[in-house]
Amino acid sequence: MAGGTARLRVPVGEDADRWITRTGCRRVLFVVHNVTSATRLLDVLPLFHSDVRVQMFATCTGSSPFLAGVPELLARAGLPVLPWEQAKDTEFDLVVSASYGGELGSLRGKLTILSHGTGYNKRLAAPDSPVSRTTEPPVFGLAPDWLLEDGRPLATATVLSHPEQLDRLRSTCPEAAPTAVLAGDPCYDRILAALPQRDRFRRALGVGPGQRLIVVSSTWASRSLFGGDPAGGADEPGAADLLPWLLSRLAAELPADEYRTAAVLHPNIWYGHGPGQVQAWLDSARRAGLEAIPPLDGWRQALIAADCVLGDHSSVTYYAASIGIPVVLGAFPQEDLDPRSPVAALGRTAPRLLRRGSLRAQIDRAIDAHHPDRYKALAEQTSSSPGESAVLLRRLFYDLMGIPEPEAHPALLDPLPLPPYTPTRVTAPIRVLVRQLSADPPELAVTRYAVVGDAPDPDPARAPAAPAGTAHSAADEETRETGRLSVADVVVRRAAEDDARLGPPAAWASEALDRYPYCGLVAYVDGPDRCVVRTREGDLVRLSAATDPDGRPDLCDPAVYASALHAWLTDGHTLDAALPAITVRAGTAAHHVTVEPLPQPPPTPPSAGSHASDSASSTRSRSAPIRSPFSS
Repeated sequence: MAGGTARLRVPVGEDADRWITRTGCRRVLFVVHNVTSATRLLDVLPLFHSDVRVQMFATCTGSSPFLAGVPELLARAGLPVLPWEQAKDTEFDLVVSASYGGELGSLRGKLTILSHGTGYNKRLAAPDSPVSRTTEPPVFGLAPDWLLEDGRPLATATVLSHPEQLDRLRSTCPEAAPTAVLAGDPCYDRILAALPQRDRFRRALGVGPGQRLIVVSSTWASRSLFGGDPAGGADEPGAADLLPWLLSRLAAELPADEYRTAAVLHPNIWYGHGPGQVQAWLDSARRAGLEAIPPLDGWRQALIAADCVLGDHSSVTYYAASIGIPVVLGAFPQEDLDPRSPVAALGRTAPRLLRRGSLRAQIDRAIDAHHPDRYKALAEQTSSSPGESAVLLRRLFYDLMGIPEPEAHPALLDPLPLPPYTPTRVTAPIRVLVRQLSADPPELAVTRYAVVGDAPDPDPARAPAAPAGTAHSAADEETRETGRLSVADVVVRRAAEDDARLGPPAAWASEALDRYPYCGLVAYVDGPDRCVVRTREGDLVRLSAATDPDGRPDLCDPAVYASALHAWLTDGHTLDAALPAITVRAGTAAHHVTVEPLPQPPPTPPSAGSHASDSASSTRSRSAPIRSPFSS
């Protein structure tokens, strides 16, 4: 794929003047290599908005091995897409690229090249450079292999975000130094501008008070955190692939209601291996609650919302450190980096993830011991002009086009949008540990762990609760492990109250108790902070969490309240003793839950031809449950 195949006839082409509406526009071409570089071009696209003197175009070099996803991204941008051969034949006033490679020197226009990450840090041999086992590859974006063509600078303007990059450029490729322009980092500026939205981003990801958001971040290539090459491990020489251990421990060690987990993976992972394959690799972790952040949208918001990032030598990990987020390095191949780069300095400073230790202990230690200014010196090297890239870049672009900037429209970048609300959804079976803290008033501590695959149920000793307590199992009715439903103590269904497929909550609850004979309680979650439960004795109850002082709903999974009530009842207490409310603790957060008995719906008259077994089934639903072999 190289910008499509059919040549455009409008707004450029052999007879374009016959068809275009706006004439005399300056032409700006955005050169896409892959999805990764395109995301940086999307950052600067708004700098040309509202200017009727400019016509924008896009093309793809076709030179990157990571071409998947590019057609969809170009379609989303909505710009005319030129085939690569037509792009080379067309005159432009400005050409903007966020990567090297391909026949950039063949384009007819003033070329500006931006970094698509946090500066230039990684070593990468140019495609046509000889490979030597004794010579280190050059630094991408700072070496003659990338910057020069026939001994002359490829770009009219080489955009850098900090003088430290200029110092390295002067030492590695002095011929290109005169083209350098310090113009900040638009990606970083969008992150900085959105920092005040952190609480909203956390709520969008379903992170409530007392919860910690852990983001797993990985760049691409075999020695990344997501890669399988042990040479990239931060653990110890010769260690095995870290990723399977990490994904399994996220579920086994982190209580589901005290931690929220998300994965931010490099677009080259998504589009190199295929989104379906990446989701398949993450399947067990996703069923245990991991949110796989899409490669284009939402990763910056997740970073801002994070309490800790488990990362590697990626720009994402460096951005996290730059905004004061604790980072723990799961992989960091120093030999793949320029030792003088800020990212390499992060690798010499940040703590390493060790498989021989407790994952939870390492995460908590990194968070609790972290000082916001720990990486201040590195943050200062992210951009020498924080918050000013829009102004600096637009000035550069318009100077190169030879026209004045539009005075009526300030240079602005798009703010990061508020992501859709995506609460934690655990569809793997859950092991629930409950400890009664008080009988009057009722107060219970609940700790839940997802149980994935053939892994054993988590050891109750891992829970912060003291020894005296009970354990039971819970399962989402849409779990893949359908065999667990027949022995679960609590079965949960999530749907709107008026979902016609399931009937009202009370009707579903009656059917569920009949369907799952070991079940002692079923819960229909019909809102972010509430559910309807029915006990085996036939009681129908609405559980509703109190809002926070600002009136916002409690974000704890309502299934936690259902498990608390189940434990209360199976411990010998009556439902009346739980009225009008119970307090449920999950980690450090206390949730005040109203217990409201609901009127029983009128019984459904028996249909013609019904059998005595129907009555027996109804009677069984109101009797004591058959004891599940997995309860304690």
